[in-house]
Amino acid sequence: MTDTSNEIRSEITSDGNLKISLEQVAKPEPKEGEVLIKIEASPINPSDLGLLLGPADVSTLMVSDGIAQMKIPEALLRSVQARLDQSLAVGNEGAGVVESAGKGAEELIGKVVGVAGGSMYSNYRCLPASACLVMNEGTASKESASCFVNPLTALGMVETMRMEGHTALVHTAAASNLGQMLIKICNQDDINLVNIVRKEEHVSLLKDLGAKHVCNSSDQNFMEQLIDALVETGATLGFDATGGGKLSGQILTAMEVAANKTATEYSRYGSDSYKQVYIYGGLDRSPTTLTRAFGFSWGLGGWLLTPFIGKIGQEKFQELRQRVADEISTTFHSSYTKEISLEEVINEENILQYSKQATGEKYLITPS
Repeated sequence: MTDTSNEIRSEITSDGNLKISLEQVAKPEPKEGEVLIKIEASPINPSDLGLLLGPADVSTLMVSDGIAQMKIPEALLRSVQARLDQSLAVGNEGAGVVESAGKGAEELIGKVVGVAGGSMYSNYRCLPASACLVMNEGTASKESASCFVNPLTALGMVETMRMEGHTALVHTAAASNLGQMLIKICNQDDINLVNIVRKEEHVSLLKDLGAKHVCNSSDQNFMEQLIDALVETGATLGFDATGGGKLSGQILTAMEVAANKTATEYSRYGSDSYKQVYIYGGLDRSPTTLTRAFGFSWGLGGWLLTPFIGKIGQEKFQELRQRVADEISTTFHSSYTKEISLEEVINEENILQYSKQATGEKYLITPS
């Protein structure tokens, strides 16, 4: 049995170079209450690229002797000051088989578990047993690899809607794995959902999944499509994965127009219907632009999964996790374009592809 483990690491040097390498480290040993997991599958999510690639200019990519290097634009170097000259292990989530365990966690040996403990692009990971989502009998690691970030984010959007008193949702980049999960959740839970995509083929894809409202932001009549969908659904809460550009502002504007269409009287300050958009991703790195055409009853903020989990408490969190485990091959199924090894994470062609964050092109790392 090996006593070493390989893991992907990312480092930004003080002179503005980002380096991705595969490093050999000592195989961890589980302490009391911990388990040692042989990682069998871990996805490359957009949230992973923030650490893996940082704000590097991918057009400067060079790969030599198993190390990938890129330049950080000088204007963006200040934004990563806190991580300079640190070699950081990468990978937010994954799944594998518990190989050994410390005292009190022995019952997990041999179980397939999903985890979101960081440093998952590795052969082995040691974590508290309490951090593991034990999958149902017969569930494979590849099925379980994306059991945290996307499923719990999608469920978190629905729970946020309920907690904040909204009754329907708007979601952008809706053809993504996460977006498809959200459609299935809303269909099951009888929640109105307005989906925004960028390509006509994605409209057909989501309609086939049972989505009722799909708006194509590339169409000339996009705003008319969106307003009509908002009038019908009454959605006043949106989640925007793009972040940059004008889409968040367009959603707020459309919500305002939809509210005024059903208003009984005019107000110079706009409708009193509260409209909220949360930015939860950064697919568009350009500045977020707002054209103030939505009155004064609105909000624009950021949304992250970890703070949300802290708000709902452990009991609700466990309830959501169990739903993911029970529906991992249906509602929360993830599909992947390509499976790659740890070594292939540093392949030039692969980096250029997965760094695009293209809809429907998700990579899965299979370390073992």
